[in-house]
Formats: sequence, C-alpha cells, structure tokens
Amino acid sequence: MTDIAIRAESLSKRFRLGQREPYKALRDTLTNAMYAPFRRVRAAVERSLPQPAHDRYVWALKDVAFEIGEGEVVGIIGRNGAGKSTLLKILSRITEPTEGYAEIHGRVGSLLEIGTGFHPELTGRENIYLNGAILGMKKAEIERKFDEIVAFAEIEKFLDTPVKHYSSGMHVRLAFAVAAHLETEILFVDEVLAVGDVAFQRKCLGKMGDVAKGGRTVLFVSHNMGAVKALCTRGLVLEDGRVAFQGDAESSVQRYLAAVLESGPPAASVSLADRRRRHSSDLARLESITLLNEAGLPSTIFRHNDPMYVRVRFRATQSLRVAVEIFLKGTSGEKIAAFASSHFHGVLIESDPSQEMTVDLVIPKLPLARGRYVLDVALTIPFAQWLDYVEDACLFDVEVSDPGGTGFSYGQSHGFVYIEHDWKLAPALPSPENSRRGDPGSRR
Repeated sequence: MTDIAIRAESLSKRFRLGQREPYKALRDTLTNAMYAPFRRVRAAVERSLPQPAHDRYVWALKDVAFEIGEGEVVGIIGRNGAGKSTLLKILSRITEPTEGYAEIHGRVGSLLEIGTGFHPELTGRENIYLNGAILGMKKAEIERKFDEIVAFAEIEKFLDTPVKHYSSGMHVRLAFAVAAHLETEILFVDEVLAVGDVAFQRKCLGKMGDVAKGGRTVLFVSHNMGAVKALCTRGLVLEDGRVAFQGDAESSVQRYLAAVLESGPPAASVSLADRRRRHSSDLARLESITLLNEAGLPSTIFRHNDPMYVRVRFRATQSLRVAVEIFLKGTSGEKIAAFASSHFHGVLIESDPSQEMTVDLVIPKLPLARGRYVLDVALTIPFAQWLDYVEDACLFDVEVSDPGGTGFSYGQSHGFVYIEHDWKLAPALPSPENSRRGDPGSRR
C-alpha cells in the first residue's frame, strides 16, 4: 500500500547484559547477508533450548507491530525503559532487530540524541552539509534551506567553529534545526527538547507543529503529555517492550497515565529507592516521600484549605549543600505549580553521608479543587546541578472543596486552584442625567 509510511511486524530486540553491540563494516554486512539464512535457523534452535544461568538477556522490544500512514503524527509514549528509544533506533537503521522486520517508505530524518551524526572536528556549516548528505539530500536542497537552519539554530557567530566546542544547548539547537528543516518524508524525534531552555522548547514545538501540518510523517517520543496531545493525531503506548495500547492521542495519554499512576488507592508513604522513572546522579538519591495531615498523621486525603506536610528523605554519597524542590501536577501531566527550591526559603541541607536526611515542605492552606493530584520531587545543588528527580513520586486526593461554605463543590472543571476572594455589591452609580442635574457648574 502506497499510503503506508511505516509498517512493523513482530519487531523484537534482545540484548545480552554487559555486552556491547558491535558496529559492522561494509565487508561484515555483505558476509552476514550470505549467512543470514543459516543464522536464522541456528537462532531458532538456540531459542528452543534452555539458556545457561550465566547468560543474562533482556528483551527491550517484543512482538511490536503497527502501521503508520503517510502524514500521521504519532506519539510514542511509555515509562523509562519501555523500549521507545530502541524502537526508533531500529526504525532509523542504527541497530538491527533480533526478530521481525520494519518497512520504511520514504527518506528518514532522525533526531535521537544530541549531535547524532555530527563530526566533532567539523564546523557547524560543514555538519549541516554532512547531515544533509547522510539523509540523501542534494547540495541544492541543502543550500535552499541553509539560511533557515542557521537562523533557527541561532548560531550565526559560531557557524565556522568546530562543533566539539559547542555547548549542549548549541548542539541540540543545530541538530533540531537540521532534522526539522531538511526535506525528509519521515522525521523521528526522541525526547531532545528537554535539553533546551524554555524559549527554545516553545520554538521547537512550534516548528514541530509546522512540520506536522506540512504532511510529513512524524514519530515523536516525549514525556511531555501536553505536547503529545497538542501535536499528535495518534499514540502508541509501550510497556515493558510491548505495545500496550494504540489509539487517538487523548486515549493513549490517559492509558499511559493510568499505568504510571498505578490506578488504585494512593499510598501516604512511598519508597522512592527503586523507582526507575527518575533522572539521577551518583551523588545523592531520594529515598521516600510521605504526606502528613494537620495532626501529623500519614494521609492521602485532604480538604480545601487543609494544612498539608510533605516529608522528603534522601541520602548523599558525600558532603553536599542540597536543596529540595517539589512540583504539583494534574493527572494528565500538566504542571500546576512549583514549590520553589528550599534554598529560596533559607533551607539548605548540609548532607551527611553517614545518615538519612529529612526535610518537610509545609503548605498552610491547600488551595486546590476537588480531584486527584501528583507530586514530582527533586534534589539539587542550587544553580549548579540536578542530583535526583523522581517523576510521579506520589498521589493525593482533595475530596471536599466548598470554599464559599454554600454547599457548592468546586471541582477541577472550574480550574485546579481556587484563589481566595470576595464579592461585594458596589453602590449604584448616578446616571448621566442626574450627574448633570446635580452639577453646580451646569447651573446659570
């Protein structure tokens, strides 16, 4: 079918832990093609035999199958380790599948990691032409888009500087500009927008929207559910390397969030030690988060204007001056508010590697509407480094929200936050006719 851009059938990828995947030269590729039928037979026999205990394998993808039509914008979503990046690397022909196959109809542009395909010794100008050539572009095509790429990336002054001297922000700006502006039929984007600053992220999302409207096929991996719903027409949810759900973008996001939030009663005290969905360093690690009510008891149910305490415990591997930040979100992933760094409130923790550290966030009055909410928690060295960031650390419910005392329940459909306010009847203003009649200056 000519209207199918990407088709995957029984796509699987297995890795052996501790083993690097070899990169092959052309000679190896030709030799492997000759022996491919024999290898498939041998692989089938090996799979039927019990594996030795010392051989540890993991299936990053297993039996993945889908079809994507020309011009569709599809969001690939799932937890960290679900297989999203592995899928895009297979589709980009960076790595080979262990089983199954994928058909790609059209030229592919990939933005999988910062600076993918860049040569560090070449200048920004030279890498634009190099990337275009790798994507199969003619020199005339690249030159036609060259000025747009440079303007978008905002690197004019550094265009003739080797990219090994670029910052990570400059890398991602140029990489995105090249991938988004060159005229490929298919574009793969893998969570690179998280690197740029806020202004650049907005700029990239705007460009992604333009690309989608231009009729190109886009596969977009992101943890930004708002961006997925805004840009994508469909969603593909991966769980443990398998396709758990396919459908429209809204339904896919809801399916993913239901899995992330582990539908069921929230826990007042949550261990974070083994959470996989995190961005962490080796310097410090969040251990647990506990929600406490006004009486100091663990609770996941609060009322509007109730006090709320969030207790965070963590360990550091060395002596550090650490701050804690907490972010409030809705269940669709939209950020509602940030409880700014404890450092801004004069609380900077001197960590002791020999013991667990504890800090409390105190919210005197919870201004939220009725509904369920999510907290992210982070450890930082202020203005220097993120140490650990756990997404969707815990859940809580606001069950009663009657701020006016009238019996009217204020729910999330009216907004997440209720701002304290009052209404008063203003005195009647005089009519223009009465104003003229009472104005001494109008009398003779």
